[in-house]
Amino acid sequence: MTDLLPFLKSLLTVSGLSGHEAPAARLIEAEWKPLVDEVHYSRLGSLHALKKGSGPEPRPSLLIATHMDAIGLIVKKVVDGFLYTAGVGGVDVRVLPGTPVLVHAEGGDLPGVVAMPMGKLLPAGANDGFLTLEHLVVDTGLTPAEVKRRVQVGDLISFDTPPVEMAGEVLNGHSLDNRASVAALTVALNELQGKAHAWDVWAVASTQEEVGAKGAGTSAFALNPSLAVAVDVTFAKGPGANGWETFPLGKGLTLGLGPNIHPFLHSRFKELADKLEIPYTIEPMPQSSGTDGMTLQLAAEGIPTMVLGIPLRYMHTPVELVTLKDIQRVGRLLAEFIGALEADFIEKIVWE
Repeated sequence: MTDLLPFLKSLLTVSGLSGHEAPAARLIEAEWKPLVDEVHYSRLGSLHALKKGSGPEPRPSLLIATHMDAIGLIVKKVVDGFLYTAGVGGVDVRVLPGTPVLVHAEGGDLPGVVAMPMGKLLPAGANDGFLTLEHLVVDTGLTPAEVKRRVQVGDLISFDTPPVEMAGEVLNGHSLDNRASVAALTVALNELQGKAHAWDVWAVASTQEEVGAKGAGTSAFALNPSLAVAVDVTFAKGPGANGWETFPLGKGLTLGLGPNIHPFLHSRFKELADKLEIPYTIEPMPQSSGTDGMTLQLAAEGIPTMVLGIPLRYMHTPVELVTLKDIQRVGRLLAEFIGALEADFIEKIVWE
């Protein structure tokens, strides 16, 4: 897919915080429409794109969920022209000072920066260790009177760090969690243009994953698929992150394994990755997966679910980092899995 990078970079230039995903949804809808048969939105704003299979009706269906929402900040109070904020999703406060941001005010976006007061100006004891959001402010450069006129409590604030192409086909930017997975699903949809598949496929860009995996669960309930796959990022190895919960960057995707994962689906994906010589690492998920897979699995009467991961460094910061080849590997594996689904696959599923 030659246009993977421009599309993904475009996704990293818009906001789309949890509950307010429309800026990202519009870009994804425009990219997916030529690749599918139907597009519509759920009541929670998740984007549903149907690519029909060639099998006899009623056809089984596969739902692939990739959440499009992003973490960020929300204005909770304004004091002397400075904005005090709360996190939307799990923001890593340690790296916020100095981060460029956009304040999404009613009259238009305002550039700002997250600022940290000098240590000697902080309350006693507050400068010991990392600061909390309570002591950080967003400075727009406007006078207190201008801020009062233009900014309201409840205005959203998104990161304004542009995507950066780095050496080794590495991309750096905000919101790669989880728009990297949206890109991977787009790769799969492109590959399916020349590949026959018996099953219907629901490509879903889900909402509000960062605040409780809400959009995927409601989409699964509404669409009632036969199987589901959640695609998300996972922790890549890096400085101070080399334990069993981290995975090599650029060395392949991860295959989830644990209570959130149907073992038969795990085995099928593992066998297919081996056959295609797509590198992977098994990702132990001893409790929940921490992904849309949690709500997909429990929708309606229960849906056999698989979780695929894309290793990513510096998660929940404005400078997340992934490799393009891992995104492409996930997209190819998804397309090949879809193409290989037999019409009677559901009848073959057993608990191992």
